[in-house]
Amino acid sequence: MINRRDLIKGTAAIIPGAIALQMLGAKWAFAADEFSGATDVLNYALTLEYLEAEFYRQGNNADLLSGKSKDYLEAIQKDEEAHVVALKDTISSLGSTPVAAPEVDFGAAFKTKGSFLETAYTFENLGVQAYLGAAPSLLKEKALLTAAASIFGVEARHAAILGVLGKKAAEGGVYKGAFEKPATRATVLKAASPFIVKAQTL
Repeated sequence: MINRRDLIKGTAAIIPGAIALQMLGAKWAFAADEFSGATDVLNYALTLEYLEAEFYRQGNNADLLSGKSKDYLEAIQKDEEAHVVALKDTISSLGSTPVAAPEVDFGAAFKTKGSFLETAYTFENLGVQAYLGAAPSLLKEKALLTAAASIFGVEARHAAILGVLGKKAAEGGVYKGAFEKPATRATVLKAASPFIVKAQTL
């Protein structure tokens, strides 16, 4: 089991942006200055990780990929599942209740190899930007902010390899310029909401 101390010490690479996605629903705020504390930020991240882990589980089970693409996306799935476990353990160690997984529907995302890779690319880049946007809310929790930064790096690597697999241009595709840009609330909602059938509340 991963607790907060483990997360802070270094196993943080296991979870994705403790910059985290709280609920993808009206109960939770998306702007960085609307989080009420570290638990809110962690639950924000947990919801995105639930979404990603389930996406990769379904996509990999669809058996659309082979070779290097298959190997990479199976590895990413394991990362996202580890992120879910670590976030839930950390939230519990803080004396709070992890938000439940939302009900999801990925529509035509698994219709072809191309649609699978493109949706994965969208998710990973959304995660990178959402984590960056929420980072200011962890300034008073510097240990968690450090953990978040390590996770942010993992998510960015996922996004980059998916850009390569999807044959994206280097600049503007695999790389997003010299500086990452934080996602606004509207951007996160626009990209994630279509996949949420029902958002669970605490």
